[in-house]
Amino acid sequence: MKTTVQKKSSSIIVAVEGRIDTTTARQLQQQINTLAAETSHLILDCTELEYVSSAGIRVLLAAHKTMSQKNGTFSLTKVSSEVKDILEITGFSEILL
Repeated sequence: MKTTVQKKSSSIIVAVEGRIDTTTARQLQQQINTLAAETSHLILDCTELEYVSSAGIRVLLAAHKTMSQKNGTFSLTKVSSEVKDILEITGFSEILL
């Protein structure tokens, strides 16, 4: 997994490339925690995201919760049909999409 961070006005966009799974979830969680403290709008650009495991979904849900608790927003953008299918099957598409 590779991430690229871009700051735009009051938002931070994190572009994720590759897979969010058990080997990469902790890295992304740490990065999101750091960035969440710096913004009220956190966006995950999923253009190059290939796969999300249950560990990855936990990271996304934790980011959503963190941002909600500080009255901010967390959103996913440019989500592929494969990742959308995973979120729909797990029942988290309504929360994260």
